[in-house]
Amino acid sequence: MKGAMRTIDGNEAVAHVAYRVNEVICIYPITPSSPMGEFSDSWSSERVPNIFGTIPSVVEMQSEGGAAGAVHGALQTGSLTTTFTASQGLLLMIPNMYKIAGELTPAVFHVAARSLATQGLSIFGDHSDVMATRATGWAMLASSSVQEAMDMALVSQAATLDSRIPFIHFFDGFRTSHEIMKVEMLSEDEMRAMIPMEAVLAHRARGLSPDRPVLRGTAQNPDVFFQARETVNRFYAACPDLVERVLERFEELAGRRYRLFEYYGAADAERLIVLMGSGAETARETVEALNKAGERVGVLKVRLYRPFDTKRFVESLPATVKRIAVLDRTKEPGSAGEPLYLDVVAALSEGLASGWGRLATMPQIIGGRYGLSSKEFTPAMVRGIFDHLTGERLKNHFTIGIDDDLSGSSLSWDRHFSTESPEVVRALFYGLGADGTVGANKNSIRIIGENTDNFAQGYFVYDSKKSGAVTISHLRFGPRPIRSAYLITEAGFVACHQPIFLERYDMAEPLVEGGTFLLNTSHGPGEVWERLPRVMQESLITKRVRFFVIDASAVAREAGMPGRINTIMQVCFFALSGVLRREEAIEQIRKSIIKSYRKKGEEVIAMNLRAVASTLDNLHEVAIPGKAGSPIELRPPVSERAPEFVRKVLGPMIAGRGDSLPVSALPVDGTFPTGTAMWEKRNLASEIPVWDPDVCIQCGKCAMVCPHAVIRIKVYDEDRLDGAPATFKSTAAKDREFAGRKYTIQVAPEDCTGCGICVDICPARNKAQARLKAINMAPQPPLREQEREN
Repeated sequence: MKGAMRTIDGNEAVAHVAYRVNEVICIYPITPSSPMGEFSDSWSSERVPNIFGTIPSVVEMQSEGGAAGAVHGALQTGSLTTTFTASQGLLLMIPNMYKIAGELTPAVFHVAARSLATQGLSIFGDHSDVMATRATGWAMLASSSVQEAMDMALVSQAATLDSRIPFIHFFDGFRTSHEIMKVEMLSEDEMRAMIPMEAVLAHRARGLSPDRPVLRGTAQNPDVFFQARETVNRFYAACPDLVERVLERFEELAGRRYRLFEYYGAADAERLIVLMGSGAETARETVEALNKAGERVGVLKVRLYRPFDTKRFVESLPATVKRIAVLDRTKEPGSAGEPLYLDVVAALSEGLASGWGRLATMPQIIGGRYGLSSKEFTPAMVRGIFDHLTGERLKNHFTIGIDDDLSGSSLSWDRHFSTESPEVVRALFYGLGADGTVGANKNSIRIIGENTDNFAQGYFVYDSKKSGAVTISHLRFGPRPIRSAYLITEAGFVACHQPIFLERYDMAEPLVEGGTFLLNTSHGPGEVWERLPRVMQESLITKRVRFFVIDASAVAREAGMPGRINTIMQVCFFALSGVLRREEAIEQIRKSIIKSYRKKGEEVIAMNLRAVASTLDNLHEVAIPGKAGSPIELRPPVSERAPEFVRKVLGPMIAGRGDSLPVSALPVDGTFPTGTAMWEKRNLASEIPVWDPDVCIQCGKCAMVCPHAVIRIKVYDEDRLDGAPATFKSTAAKDREFAGRKYTIQVAPEDCTGCGICVDICPARNKAQARLKAINMAPQPPLREQEREN
């Protein structure tokens, strides 16, 4: 029976299963795995039972090492226990992992795979962390999509109980953990049917108990340690067959077919890519497009990476394959090759010697690295690898997706190649972290996914600065399952929720011909054109774009919720995109508002509903002239006065063009010069604080609480005011220690993020206008030039 369809992200998909098939969950937060623990903690507090009818005990420890120790201890009592982690957090669990595996204890760690800190720290995804645990003795099961992440969470739990080998179930951090997809939910009945209760009881019986005393965790000398270590071989030899049987049982229950190795492509393929994780979805999409165009290529997805089943791997390959590229999402400096590449080489060597599979001769095998720290992996890159496999001389240990101008490892690729289907609606939304844009888009995906037959996908690009930094939401909707595990480069709809971005990015660049551009701005349809940069005007004209504006900030203020434009922009999207009928979309938005804000009270719900009601009256189409005439140019990311390193390296990074930097541009050991932040003028705030010296009591609290050190206070001799700008403010210093001197509070307008904490903390009230204080928020654009000079 087909399960209920829901639109959720990878973390929730995994937690949905992990919570229900475990009794103890020991957690410690680390990006991007934290939401799995948060979901579990929330469900436990709400007394949601697991499939055994008990409430899982969710315990947050004080470190990842503590979480691993608690897991180990709970497992030794016979409890079904799990945890969620990533990156350095997983590495801190390695000592316990060796013990858990050495004691043949069933358990599953769910890992949102993430980069390890090396020359720098990265919160983004690759396989560095899980690959660092290969020697622990844990089985490793990879998922490549949100649906797979849910399904493999259950498969790994069943398999660990059957095999007694602990499992790492991993999926790509952010790319899968935070991607929102329409998936078929697993029911609790399906989970119960998958969990072998005889194995659960056997696990409980092995738990340490005074009723059944045993000695475990002894010290062993050289005379017996080696022999004892080899006793586990039969368990690892049996594990792949057990996992295959679990997958067959899962297919019977849920109807979705998975195998240890899955081949997609031409039956007579000569060129093949081998990889695991979300990149396999992109590779599969590309293979289907290339084969339709007459090529003979294929992709082999690795699902069970440990124990590596050499025989099944070789048998999965088409007999015709002559050249193979093995892709690893990690780097092991000094190794003869990356992990999956070495395993494939060894498997083929052993397989051919043993007569397994259909291959008559050894294919030529090369290895490559891709996608480190969530670096994009696109169909264009996949095609570039297949094209390289046709060459006379193949490059081993290659890289794809970067320009390695030092060691020459990079493959070239055609950046314009695309496999995107015209039947898929693609939309981009530019917002600020914490401005509600991402939340609104998540609601939009759920509305479309759960109220239409469309499949939906949402992925959100966050700056590691998080709150107050740029967020770009990538939304896809279409009639067929979406395998595009990469960012949108060509969109039919682009929305700019923060007008300040117009100065930094060519917002029309990703728009396709005839697309729609939506701008939140205080300038009306008759005046906004002349406010656009010239390059953007040219794009809008050339591409014949439909251009709409709304003053969402004004609509929000009138509705009583200043600054919260997310619901308003969501209404505009549905009104312009045509994904749902306008009336139906607005009704679903109303329901979503009531559900989302129920806990915040009726007034918050009413404010949002008022905003919805007035949005369409304030949405206007702009008539686009036939010629661009703006004197405005895009602002350079940093000043020309900046040092060379800032201009040539940090400048492109600030401008969002860091992907174009070659290997030679980056410091070899991660050492950067100091004092560079002064050149990054993020210019994010639509409003900035303005000082009123007549009301100020000179307490200094505003400067003390400013999280970005944007507010500076100076006391100085009056003669220092000679030559000061006409708008520069000062007043007499009130402290007796500074008698006869001047006092100034100055704001750096382009560094301010508009958080308003300074206004909140200010204790001085304007007696003439009680709503005003000694420091108040005012629109930034008219003040920027004068305050920069000040």
